[in-house]
Amino acid sequence: MSEKIGGAKGTELDDDFLEMERKIDVLGKLIDDLISKTQEFLQPNPASRAKLMAVNSISKIRGHAKNATYPQPEGTLGEHMIKHGKDLGEDMLFSACLLDAGEVFKQIAEHKYSLEDRVKQDFLGPLADLHEKDLKEVNHHRKKLSGRRLDYDCKSRKKQKGSNISEEEIREAESKFQDSKFTAESAMHNVLENEVEQIGQLKAFIEAEEEYHRSAADLLRSLIDNIEDKRNEALHRPKKELSPKRFSFSRNSSGSNHLYDSAENVGDKSGSYSFNSSPQYSREKKEPCCEALYDFDPENEGELGFVEGQIIKLISQIDENWYEGSLNGQSGYFPCNYVKILVDLP
Repeated sequence: MSEKIGGAKGTELDDDFLEMERKIDVLGKLIDDLISKTQEFLQPNPASRAKLMAVNSISKIRGHAKNATYPQPEGTLGEHMIKHGKDLGEDMLFSACLLDAGEVFKQIAEHKYSLEDRVKQDFLGPLADLHEKDLKEVNHHRKKLSGRRLDYDCKSRKKQKGSNISEEEIREAESKFQDSKFTAESAMHNVLENEVEQIGQLKAFIEAEEEYHRSAADLLRSLIDNIEDKRNEALHRPKKELSPKRFSFSRNSSGSNHLYDSAENVGDKSGSYSFNSSPQYSREKKEPCCEALYDFDPENEGELGFVEGQIIKLISQIDENWYEGSLNGQSGYFPCNYVKILVDLP
């Protein structure tokens, strides 16, 4: 207490010990950064990470054992390629190219999931263990040493000032201080000398990354050859001649022309359908609710889907990115930026 407040100089630790303490502090900050930045490297989209955390938190609350997975952009791109390739039709070579490319990108996404699993098991897991076990134990011994050093210095100063403290008490305090220093020093030494294992963990991370890129490169190289074959086939395919069809006209009693094959009345034949129509909401309703600004298609269990213009009853706000609400008797959660609040939650 007197050392920290009054500025009294305590027992100095040797330079080697202080250097080990410095390296341990650097190692602690290093592990914090490596864990967070590696997770960002594996899952770079912050919005998807936030959504994944919300989904898994809700699943845990509801007792669902299975956690949602991060949506790999390669897999999402591949699914859209396949969807639109099928919509174009089998008679187009471009459709076949889209289908082939979509399957390859989905395979690349699967390799990326394997990369995540390997990095979590062989790199992030050991780093977390080092942080939560070894470094935590080292810092416990350092804290204990600091307390015993202060106790020894305090008793020594009191003895010098003529206080009624026996030599036995001072020797006992000094012995505890020396024991704690040896224990803390040994713990730090063991962590810092464990370089072989730490280098091996970093090597495992790099090997997993190299294997992922090699697998992705092999898939893409094969896809390029396949696409080039279809391009050559399209290049030598005879061009289809366009034969426009002519419409027949009839004149009605008012003198205006009409096409026999026209599609004037889109939607309801009564003519009441309007593309601009949207549900009108009465402001008199005080129930918390919001209006959908865009369509939202659920991708994970527990999400609530809706289309633009629908009114959704608000139940709660999960976090800054997600609401929970209900629509047509179903409840679930959805992104905040997809809706406009009409009546806010209390």
